[in-house]
Amino acid sequence: MSLQVSASPTKIIQRNAEKDSTRRSANFHPSIWGDRFLSYTSDSMEKDDGSAKHQELKEEIRRMLKINKPSQNNLDLIDAIQRLGVSYHFESEIDEILGKLHDAHQDCGLGDNENDELYYISLQFRLLRQHGYKISADVFKRFKDSDGNFKTSLAKDVRGMLSLFEATHLGVHEENILDEALAFTTSQLESIAAHQISSPLAEQVKHALIQPIHRGLQRLEARHYIPIYQEQSSHNEALLTFAKLDFNKLQKLHQKELGDISRDRIAECYFWILGVYFEPQYSFARRILTKVISMTSTIDDIYDVYGKIEELELFTSAIKRWDISAIDQLPEYMKLCYRALLDVYSEAEKDLAPQGKLYRLHYAKKAMKNIVKNYFFEAKWCHQNYIPTMDEYMTVALVTSAYPMLSTTSFVGMGDIVTKESFEWLFSNPRFIRASSVVCRLMDDMASHEFEQSRGHVASSVECYMKQHGATEEEACNEFRKQVSNAWKDINEDCLRPTVLPMPLLMRILNLTRVIDVIYKYEDGYTHSAVVLKDFVASLLINPVPI
Repeated sequence: MSLQVSASPTKIIQRNAEKDSTRRSANFHPSIWGDRFLSYTSDSMEKDDGSAKHQELKEEIRRMLKINKPSQNNLDLIDAIQRLGVSYHFESEIDEILGKLHDAHQDCGLGDNENDELYYISLQFRLLRQHGYKISADVFKRFKDSDGNFKTSLAKDVRGMLSLFEATHLGVHEENILDEALAFTTSQLESIAAHQISSPLAEQVKHALIQPIHRGLQRLEARHYIPIYQEQSSHNEALLTFAKLDFNKLQKLHQKELGDISRDRIAECYFWILGVYFEPQYSFARRILTKVISMTSTIDDIYDVYGKIEELELFTSAIKRWDISAIDQLPEYMKLCYRALLDVYSEAEKDLAPQGKLYRLHYAKKAMKNIVKNYFFEAKWCHQNYIPTMDEYMTVALVTSAYPMLSTTSFVGMGDIVTKESFEWLFSNPRFIRASSVVCRLMDDMASHEFEQSRGHVASSVECYMKQHGATEEEACNEFRKQVSNAWKDINEDCLRPTVLPMPLLMRILNLTRVIDVIYKYEDGYTHSAVVLKDFVASLLINPVPI
């Protein structure tokens, strides 16, 4: 079947649910987009998108980056390029500059030969850490007083405090000074946000407290930063214009891709995957991963809500077989979903076979079979009203977070940088994958457990922890926030050089983790997309940047 049809398996399930009152219903709200994205066609790509001007400005910016020695000006330029979402055009130039900065730091210390303002020391630290360089957090000791506390006078330097706050999110384990800096800057910036009159800097502070740069999605952060950068008197006009043209140029590409695969709830799924990779060269990878996450969402609903235990046993067995002949044993509503699932991977085979990359789908199918097997474990727990221990729960729930499967599938459509060894690493249960899955599972559970329990969902980590430890909900969530923070430190540490895989591969997993931070920070933004995701989707996939 074609995935371009407007009637999705989810809608079929909902219609069947109306006929069978013995089945549970999740009461999900309908799609808020209707057929809007079906209207995007190749015609929108044929209009003049300013390509000539775009290329001219790109070369002008590349010339700006041709420098002999790193300076504060070109570090500000790199920061702006990254925050405006166009750094993917200048990766080699930026790597060269930051490599020279790192070498200089090795010789004489970070900031020792230049202005040692808090802002620039923090900026250099953040840029170098973002690119995997091991820079000691001891560079911030100079900002402490004789009692070992951060100097109170720093609070007057709002720009510096904000820069330090952003740098602390690149911390790894055993860096107490960064933990102290985070607590100090958070307290001071919250006070500033509460009392300072509206200004561009105050607005940046408010946004950073909600969404730090390191944990944000590059496209969303770029859309937010473009008007802020424009208001800065020191902004680079060529870079600003290039960023606007580039954003709109990419938006047209993304609209075209979404129009080609649009169906129920696909906009939210596509937004999720756009957070994983937005660059033009990953168009094929986005299509595969969007279809897979969409199917996974539907399958998850079948196991969580609609399916009866004996039907789920048949469905689990059919997916384990992964053969269209297994469809005969399934009830009618499952047949549509099963056929669609197999079709997603069959479509990918047509593209990968000529490239000699069919082995990638072997790993992708293996990951899908594993998540379905664990969905069934959860369904049995729910059917038996069983509340597992935290260890029992996390063994299964880290798999059903879907992040091991999505991480695996994210590699399938990428280029030659992916190897069989990359997939073998994924299946070795590395710390990087576990940490990403911990962030996903615990943030999801904290945000969604009340809604899910109201519809008879399997016990979440919150209920498991409360029962096992005799704890309150607040105590459980406080513990989970600590675990999420530690998981981020694991991720940051594993992104420092030398990395176990090439950074473009690890970046997919890091970006998946960032999506969770954005969507589940305060509530289940995917389920309640009309509240959280609506404006995000509109800003990236509907509304162009004013030129």
